[in-house]
Amino acid sequence: MATDIKDAVRTVDAAAVMGLLPDRPRLLALGEPTHGEDALLRLRNELFRQFVEQEGYRTIAIESDCLMGLVVDDYVTSGTGTLDEAVERGFSHAWGSLAANRELVRWMRAHNEGRPASERVRFAGFDGPLEISGAASPRQALTSLHGYLSAGVDADLLPCTAETLDRLLGADGRWTDPAAMTDPARSVGRSAEAGRLRLLADELVALLDAQTPHLITATRRDDWDRARLYGRTATGLLRYHYGMADTSPARMARLCASRDMMMAHNLLAVAARGPALVHAHNSHLQREKSTMQMWRGRWSGGAPAPWSAPNSARSTPSWRQPSARSGTRGWTRRRRTPSKESCTRFRMTAASSTPPAGHRTRRHTARAPRVPLVRLRAVRPGPSGEQRRPRVRQGRAAEVGPLFRIVPGRTGVDSRPLLSGLDCGHRRA
Repeated sequence: MATDIKDAVRTVDAAAVMGLLPDRPRLLALGEPTHGEDALLRLRNELFRQFVEQEGYRTIAIESDCLMGLVVDDYVTSGTGTLDEAVERGFSHAWGSLAANRELVRWMRAHNEGRPASERVRFAGFDGPLEISGAASPRQALTSLHGYLSAGVDADLLPCTAETLDRLLGADGRWTDPAAMTDPARSVGRSAEAGRLRLLADELVALLDAQTPHLITATRRDDWDRARLYGRTATGLLRYHYGMADTSPARMARLCASRDMMMAHNLLAVAARGPALVHAHNSHLQREKSTMQMWRGRWSGGAPAPWSAPNSARSTPSWRQPSARSGTRGWTRRRRTPSKESCTRFRMTAASSTPPAGHRTRRHTARAPRVPLVRLRAVRPGPSGEQRRPRVRQGRAAEVGPLFRIVPGRTGVDSRPLLSGLDCGHRRA
């Protein structure tokens, strides 16, 4: 019997998403197949609002510069600056110009107005200070970390002075030269000064760790959190610049992996603060290896550059804690290719801080926890016009696959996301 696709779907909202998971995840990540799609950004905003109001989420983390994101966080939590300044200076990749991002910041500020600190929502960028054309100077991260430590610990404990850092850093233009992205010879990442800075950054981070008991009581917790961010960013940036000077075929793969490891460390810090919604491209959220076709060439050995995403890093022994991980897949019309009827998937993954009831997690093993895996395939018309039955599988890994769709409407594209109905059948992995 022929059925309409509307009979197999329901509107996506926070309750529907949470109904797929055994408990509230600490990190709930919404992936997108392409950047800048307005319908997906508006979906993100609406879901975040619902997660805040219904599920107690307090942070949204997006794929944007972690240091620039502090500008937005200051604005939404304390009203520092103006909305225009926040969106202009608080987003990388030129995403401050997107209307949905501006609306997100505006709503967060309005929501926080008059609320106590414990009820305010927070903003975080979890990308490094990186662009496709190059990387930022480590100056801001290094000098901010040094300044925090200078104010909180004995000067004799510091590995260097601020003047030494300034001399080694030199002109910022040396670090931000866009030609270094495609020409390793233009990078300063393996210069004597950069090597010395890597040692000093490591010493500063070690001092921060050693003095944590004192600093936690002597300074504000937010200041300590930011100092940790400065330390992660300084070491990550210097490692990235070192990779930019690499001349081997693995250069681009290593750079992509370095970037995503910075993302992974930042996400762990976000998760420590409480439940958060994460928004980024699929390639930064999936468990399997990612590839980037645009770097197929001299510095990738003629092949796409592969690397492991942050979600993959969390399954290794040194990262993992008892957790349940799950995810969803969805579809959106392919951008910039209107003649193609094929669709592009977007993914949402999640990692909770506690396992489902009755679930036993083995520690210190290289294998991922045996948590339920559910995949759904799209409900598509069969050969005779009938709807095919959704396939649901249970197995070992980290994905849940109900389908979110952007479907054609009478006037262009209907932006209402839809969630496919679930079939309760399953099989063992």
